[in-house]
Amino acid sequence: MSVDFTAEQLQIRDGVARLCERFGDAYWLARDDDGRFPEEFCRAIADHGYMGIAIPTEYGGSGLGITEAALLMQAISQSGAGNGGVSSVSIGIFGINPVVRFGTEEQKRRMLPPLIKRTDIACFGVTEPNTGLDTTRLRTRAVRKGDRYVVHGQKIWISTAQVANKILLIARTSEEGATERPIDGLSLFYTDIDRSKMEIRAIDKMGRKCVDSNQVFFDGLEIPVENRIGEEGKGFRYLLHGINPERILIAAGLVGLGRAALDKATRYAKERVVFDRPIGMNQAIQQPLAQSWAELEAANLMAFRAAQLYDRGEDCGAMANAAKYLAGEATFNACNNAILTHGGMGYAKEYHVERYLREALIHRLAPITPHLILCYIAERVLGLPKSY
Repeated sequence: MSVDFTAEQLQIRDGVARLCERFGDAYWLARDDDGRFPEEFCRAIADHGYMGIAIPTEYGGSGLGITEAALLMQAISQSGAGNGGVSSVSIGIFGINPVVRFGTEEQKRRMLPPLIKRTDIACFGVTEPNTGLDTTRLRTRAVRKGDRYVVHGQKIWISTAQVANKILLIARTSEEGATERPIDGLSLFYTDIDRSKMEIRAIDKMGRKCVDSNQVFFDGLEIPVENRIGEEGKGFRYLLHGINPERILIAAGLVGLGRAALDKATRYAKERVVFDRPIGMNQAIQQPLAQSWAELEAANLMAFRAAQLYDRGEDCGAMANAAKYLAGEATFNACNNAILTHGGMGYAKEYHVERYLREALIHRLAPITPHLILCYIAERVLGLPKSY
């Protein structure tokens, strides 16, 4: 097994890193304080052609793979933008993949170019407050009435809904129990946000203040039939095609965040002098940082091995899930070690590492918890009986 990058892939990584230098620590610290959405950063990513990195060229994208998209996400995160930077652009970069895979030619030509150019901004409506990770039990209802569907229900933890004008929405089009399996009653839509028929409430949360998370209430939202993606009742299956790439991109972004924290801690350990010697001379400082480096590199190899397999069309489920798990744990430990290395100053916002820790928790938990990943590996890899 070898995970090596081509000259073109390295060029993408380095180009994104140079672009991100325009949005340094002071920019992201300010966004963490004022909560303003980083639209100028998103615009720069779009203007340089990165928003369409994994979208086919015939619709204005670059037609590249998940490996390139993962390098993009990692470079953004590692620059110090962290989860705020990654989450501000992620739906545009890959979240719309179900349209690419299952949309009609007319839908793709209508829906994809505006996302790449950022004349449209999308959000992703899946999670509901009463179903958690049991997506097959979603309750938001879309009832067909002639040439349109009418939607009632509720979603939660919907990122970027405050700034979006489009939503990729999964809703139940058949009553639960009316189909042989619950997943057969779910359909996928990509449509306009109509704020007269939707109430969007921001959730005050622990981290990533500049990228909003929301509760969304639907009260008669009308969706034209031509905005349904694929066949009615197959929406959940369409979403499943994006799960492994999502795990890979999250893992790569997490490793970037962990590396940013490790870099801050290493610099501080070299510069901070106590008892007439830099604290980096002390094994109690050195060894946790060295351990974090090893953990991050191992997670990174797993993430890009999974990306390599996905781009080849091979099965990558176990590795994609393991990469997300390993990256979440390694990055959490690296951010925690960075704070401990800084001592009391690690608690101060001006040193950034406390922000990294808060942001590391988001993708350690979402879109799937580490516990459920371990259940998946136990069942699918080890052949143990299903535990839930």
